Order: sequence, then structure tokens, then C-alpha cells
Amino acid sequence: MPISKEPATRTLAIRIPRPLEQLSKDELERKQHIGKVTTRTLRTLTEKFASRGFEWTLPVIFAKSTDPLWPDPGASIETRIETEIYGETVRTTLSMIIHKIVACSLLHPKFFTLSPNVRIEKRERRATGWHAYEFTQLDFEARNTESKDIRRIVEDILRGLLEDLKKNSREELTYFNRYKSLDAPSSPFKVYDREDLEAKYGKQWETQLPSAIKEPTWVTNIPREFYDYEDFDTRKWDNYDLFLPRYGEVLSGARREYEHGKITAKMERDGVKKENYELLLTLAKEGRVKPSAGAGIGVERLVSWIVGAEHIGEVQLFPKIPGVVYEL
Repeated sequence: MPISKEPATRTLAIRIPRPLEQLSKDELERKQHIGKVTTRTLRTLTEKFASRGFEWTLPVIFAKSTDPLWPDPGASIETRIETEIYGETVRTTLSMIIHKIVACSLLHPKFFTLSPNVRIEKRERRATGWHAYEFTQLDFEARNTESKDIRRIVEDILRGLLEDLKKNSREELTYFNRYKSLDAPSSPFKVYDREDLEAKYGKQWETQLPSAIKEPTWVTNIPREFYDYEDFDTRKWDNYDLFLPRYGEVLSGARREYEHGKITAKMERDGVKKENYELLLTLAKEGRVKPSAGAGIGVERLVSWIVGAEHIGEVQLFPKIPGVVYEL
């Protein structure tokens, strides 16, 4: 199996996963156990969101409007996929945040979806072990909800997930040597302000924090795209990312902007093309965009942490690794 010599987040050299047809019998057995953990994880997560009154909707693949992933300093996109459908330019979904804001405002006060995301990450991210150019998020949004409420929901659901896995997936967790070490974290989770982390670790705090924590940990106040709520007086952002020990960010979310003036001002400041968000801006101007908050959980990243995978491609049936294109 080839070993990348590129810098990695968690180890000096991370093995790049091979496609199914090249795996040995033992490697296929490992893949089968990962599949069982993934099944149990998705079953539990979707049941828990549905039991809390979240409607389960189907995802969007192509749209004229999608997440700009700008000016988020954590974004690393090599190219954006665009094509023409019926004479209109559409893009693959980078995330469903714009769709979530609109759907939550006009139709579903609380909903979730399993959303495929296509982000052609830069090739150097191949060896982080944490990035894929195609992945799935469990995206959810709730109207008239505060950030602290979303964080409590996530904490309760994550604790419930780990308790369920310990009860119903003991064989698989034992196989990965994770049964004893994967305990449900205490709640509430610790919360760090990004400014405090920068003061301690510098601008590379995102790569330093995972090795410094022992339980899932929140980071708030992260400068990001126009749709995350920002207090113009304090310059504080009302958003939150969830970091896992050793692995890094697994969830990104925020309270959303909904006022037309603030949205347009931020677009102009950040150089975001307004013409790509005409519907959102029209709805906001008409007062039809409602306050909401939500997040997206990286399914493959979550499963990677649960099973202790070295590379996120291990938990994908057909690995989608930056810089590597297999036949399937």
C-alpha cells in the first residue's frame, strides 16, 4: 500500500486507502465492520433527529445558488464544478446552507437531510487523513433557535449515539479496539473562543487543538461566510464548530443572518457576487427570511473518529481522496 510523504495533520505519513478491488481479505473484513458501524450511526442519528420533530427531507445536488465557501480561511477549493442545464449555469452543492435558510424560513421550522457535498479540495490535502472531495453531511436547521440550543441538541444526540453504539455495536467497536476508549462525553462540552485559541496556538490553532483535547470541544467566534451571524458592534461571530480529539472539526454551524441590510453589507465587504444569491436577497428584502440556526455534521469524519480510522477514505465505500481519482 503506498504511503504519502506529504505533511499530515495527525501522523507523519498516512497510508492512502486503496479501492475495493485491490483490498486483501482482511482489509475487506475491516471495511465490512466499518459498514456496520456506519449503518448503526446513520440509523441512530436520523431516529434521534426525527424524534425531536425534525422533518427528514431529500438533498439537492445541482443549484444556481450554493455555499460560496468564501471568505472562510479554512476553505481550500482547487476548482468549482459548474455545468449548463437548460441554458442555465448550475453548480454542484458545496453545502446546503442557502437551501436550509430558505426552506427553514418558508416551509419546515425544523428539518434535516443527508446532503452529498462536492468540494474539489487542493491536492496537498490528500495526506491530512481528514479531507475528501466528495462527502456527506447530516445538515439540519431550526427556526427561531439560538446557538446554545443547537449545541445542546448536538451534545445530547452525540452522547446518545455513543451510548447506543456501546450497547448495540459492541462486536464492531471491539474489533476496532474502541469499545473501552469510546465513552460518552460529559455535558456540557467545553467551549473555547477562537480568539483565545489564536492567542495560545497562533493562526494554526485548528491543527493544534485536536491533540490538546480529550473530549469533543466547541470553538466559537470564527470569521466565516456572510450567512453566519456577526455582531457589527463587537465583531464577534455567533457560530460554532465541534472538534474531536485527534481528528479535528466534525461539525460546523451558526446562527444565521436574516436581515437584508446586513447580508448585502457583508457580501459587499467580502466580495461575494450578489447575482448568485438573488432569491435569498429578494426573500430577505421582503422580510420572508426568518431567524434560524443549524449545523452540518460530517458523516465520514464522525465515523472515522468512532472506528479510529487513519484516513477518511477508509470509511467511504469508494474513496474520494484529494488528488486521487479511482475508476469507481
